[in-house]
Formats: sequence, structure tokens, C-alpha cells
Amino acid sequence: MTTRAVPLSVPLSSGQVLRELLFPHRRRMAVAVIALVIAASAMLGVGQALRAVIDKGFAAGDPAWLDRTLLAMFGVIALLAAATWLRFYNVSWLGERVTADLRRKVFDHLLSLPPSWFEAGRTGDVISRLTSDTAQLEQVIGSGISIALRNSLLLLGGLVMLFTTSLKLTVLVLAGVPLVVVPIVLFGRRVRALARESQDRIADLGSRIDETIHEIRIVQAYGHEARDRDAFGTQVERGFAVARKRIASRSALIVVVLVMVFGAISLILWVGGHDVLSGNLSAGELSAFVFYAAMVAGSVGALSEVWGDLQRARGATERLVELLATRPEIAVPPAPTSLPVPPLGQVGFERVGFRYPTRPEAPALDDFSLHIAPGERVALVGPSGAGKTTVFQMLLRFYDPASGTVSIDGVPLTEVDPAQARARVALVPQEAVIFAMSVLDNVRYARPEASLDDVKRACAAAYADEFVERLPQGYDTDLGERGVRLSGGQRQRIAIARAILADRPILLLDEATSALDAESERVVQAALDHLTEGRTTLVIAHRLATVQQADRIVVMDKGRIVELGKHAELVAAGGLYAHLASLQFTS
Repeated sequence: MTTRAVPLSVPLSSGQVLRELLFPHRRRMAVAVIALVIAASAMLGVGQALRAVIDKGFAAGDPAWLDRTLLAMFGVIALLAAATWLRFYNVSWLGERVTADLRRKVFDHLLSLPPSWFEAGRTGDVISRLTSDTAQLEQVIGSGISIALRNSLLLLGGLVMLFTTSLKLTVLVLAGVPLVVVPIVLFGRRVRALARESQDRIADLGSRIDETIHEIRIVQAYGHEARDRDAFGTQVERGFAVARKRIASRSALIVVVLVMVFGAISLILWVGGHDVLSGNLSAGELSAFVFYAAMVAGSVGALSEVWGDLQRARGATERLVELLATRPEIAVPPAPTSLPVPPLGQVGFERVGFRYPTRPEAPALDDFSLHIAPGERVALVGPSGAGKTTVFQMLLRFYDPASGTVSIDGVPLTEVDPAQARARVALVPQEAVIFAMSVLDNVRYARPEASLDDVKRACAAAYADEFVERLPQGYDTDLGERGVRLSGGQRQRIAIARAILADRPILLLDEATSALDAESERVVQAALDHLTEGRTTLVIAHRLATVQQADRIVVMDKGRIVELGKHAELVAAGGLYAHLASLQFTS
């Protein structure tokens, strides 16, 4: 079984994801909805107050009535202001809270996906989904949905008030509705498609930036700046072209709606004005009708504009749901088997067969069998592509074998919780991984609860204390992105200190000294000797001189074990190992 990421059997929907995120905040949502209804009702009440002011205040010439009506109108406006504040605060809070929860949800999910998924994808695309796409949702939840609901209520309430004021004029208003709705639907579909394409172009830019900045030394060393500028400029212009189409579509939509809506208002004023002059309609009724008509027109215009934002957010949500719906085939078994306690450090490969999904034509491991006793030191050697790294990937359960069994302490890893299996293994890669944090946090990355004294002891065992204490803030010194403030040998010693602090029974070493100078290699090798004491150790050996003292040397080629023995025995046998040894030692 391979570890490729697969979609869920029951696909997630954007609505389902949003419901899950909003449900814990249902009380605040209820407050926001109540405030929204109160604010919309107050806005509708302003129209009636306006009608009373004109008909019973101005037209009737009653100062007392005018005073009372204006005071009531001010009270309605005050209620409108208070309800609007309550709605705005709670809806904005929801937007920020849900976006933060969604980012955590997406990031948590990313950490559950296997390395193979990231190898097949692009970092920039993932970053874009985690930042840009969630920002789109924040805008919609924090304001777009609220605006849409508010204007929907005003639209419906306004239409009701229009009917009660003048049926004749209302029929004229409704006759123009299809002229407004049709462009919204047609343009909305185009905006949605362009919004998704625009997000994809932003993701491409993120990938290009990530790749170029991380490899800036190579870029500058080979004088590739001009070509990278041109390539980036081309991508920027491609993204701008898509954004321009999207903006043009939204602009056209707004123009069409505005022309239709305010053209209808002009027609209403013309017809209504003649009705006032003929005595069929009062001035107050016409004023209220125009107020409600303008409210309806403004609501339709706002809805048409929000519709574009909703379509953009829908495109962003689809990309996020696509990511959240991805599930790794490797997961916790329904009834996981526990590994023995205390741990033994025994490793077994029994007739393992495996092919990478991206390279199905060539077996990475082919009928591979190897049993390693507790405390044994075994070296894996062979040409590039022989399957050495795949052995490590299997032990860490980044992949499962297509056939055969991989086990730790006699328990097949397919029956074990992956987290428990990995907790038995410490890894020191060829290129030390240093995070942009302090020495202290880097060393206790594998054991966050470790004390400062524990970290200092680990650094002393890794011969790292001598340079750490010379750093500006000692163990609190920030090492910069990827440990740029340390030399290669120093980074390796920090990585070894991390593995020492982890104190796990199985150790995987990907030849941690192959890229170091002689002095650094001497110190790092001494640290490795400390690290391997009492642990089952598998070493990927690039330089055969470093594994001559291994208990056994496993010679691999094309996913198979072709030779097995000690250094002297393998050299005398005259096989592949002897050939590799002659090349290295002769040179």
C-alpha cells in the first residue's frame, strides 16, 4: 500500500465546512442576526417617519406634530445606529474568528498529510490556500454575508412598503427586476470562474517567490537574476490579465445594474409626480415611495456587488475544501496494536516490495528482507537509486509496502499508530534541518518538555556546547531561517543534539558527515559515536571509510540486497562493494 493522498469517499462541500466552523459561535450569530433584523426594521421605519413629517408636519402646518415626528424619527435613527454597531461588531468578530479557525484546521490537516503529497505539489500553492484563500472567506464572512442578508431584508421589506404605498408604481418597479437579475446571474458565473483562475495565478507567484528566495545563492551565483525577473514579470502580467478580466466583468455588472435601477427611479418620479399633481397621491406618500424605491435600488446594487465577492469566495472555498478533502491512505488503524514497553529496538523487513507512485516502472524495493537485532549497527551502501532512502521512509512509515512486512519489535507497522512507530525512531538527515528559532527550541524540538539542563547535556554530548556558549545570547540565540547563522558542522551538531535528547531506541543516520571538512567531520563523528551507543543504528553510507566498523554492511542495488557482510569480507568477495571501495579508496 502506498501513501498517496486520496479524496474522501464522501466529498466535503463548502457549505458543510462553513457550518462546522460557524456552529460553535451560533449564539454570537444569533445576536448578529437579531441586530441585523432590528437595523433593517429601523431603516424601513425611517421611510414612514419621512411620510408623516411631510404629510402631517409640513403639509398640515402642525408644529407640535412636526416636533413629535422628528423626535420619533431621531429615536428610530438612534436605534438603527445601535443595532448597526452591534451587527457590525459581531459579524466582523465572526469573520476573524472563523478565518483563524479555518487556518488552524487547514494547517492541522496539512501536518497529517504524508511527505509524498508535498513532493507531488508545490509549496507556494499550499501557502496561497492557507493565506489568500482564507482571506477571501474572511472578507465574505466578516462583511459580505452580513451585507447580503441586510440588503435582502431591506429589499423584501422595501417591496412590502412599496405595495402598501402605491400598487401602480410598485408594478412599474417589479417590471424592471428581470432586467437587473439576469445580468447578475450571467456575470456572476463568469466572475466566479475568473476568481478561481486568479487565485491559481496568485499560487503560481507564491511558488516562484518561495523557490527563488530559498535558492537565492544559486540564483546569484549563476547570474540568473535577469531571467528570473523576466519569468516572474511574465507570471505577474498573466495574473494581472486574469484580474483585469474579472474586474471588467464586475464593473460591467455594476454599471448595468445602476443604469437599470436609477432609470427605473427616474420613471417612478415622472409617473408619481403626475399622480401628486392630479391628487391621486400625497407628497408624503411619493416621498416615502421614492425613499423605499431608492432603498430597494441600493439593496439590489449592493447585492450585485456582493455577488461578485461571494463568487470569489466560493472559488477560494472550493480550493480549500479540495485540500481538506484530501486524506492520506496511511492512518491510525481502527484498533492499533501497541509496541512493546520497554522498547527493544528490533527492526525487520520481510520480503518487502514497493514502487513509488511517481515512478511505478522501477521497483524501489524488490523482495527486500533484512532483520536487525537490538543494538546492532548496520550500514546501507550502494549506488544512487538502490533503495537506501526508501528503507528509511518505510521505517518512518511515510509509505507502506505493496507487499511484505516492515516491523519494529516484532509488530508490523501497518498495525501500529504511525505516531507511536515514529516515536521509536530518531532521524539525523544528511542536510541538518534547523528551524528559525533559538538553539534551545531547535534542540528540544523532539522533546518540547525537556528542561534547559537536559538540552545542555545533549549539546555537550554532541560537542555543540563549545560554540553555543559563544553565541550572542547563548541557548536563546535565534539561528535564523534554515540555520544560516551556523556553519555546516555546527548545524549537524545541533541536529545530533536533538536526536540525543529524543533518546529513541532506533537511530537513522543519513551519512551526516559527507559534506563536511576534515575538522568538522572529526567532531561530528565523535558526536555520532556518543549518539549510537546502545541504540539500533541504520546508516546510509556515502563514504565507505565511515562504516568499516559497522556490525554488518548491506550492499543494495535496484531495490535488492546483493551482498551482506563485514568490510573485509565484502572487499575480498570482489563484488559490487569491492568495486565501490576500489573507486573511493583509490581516488
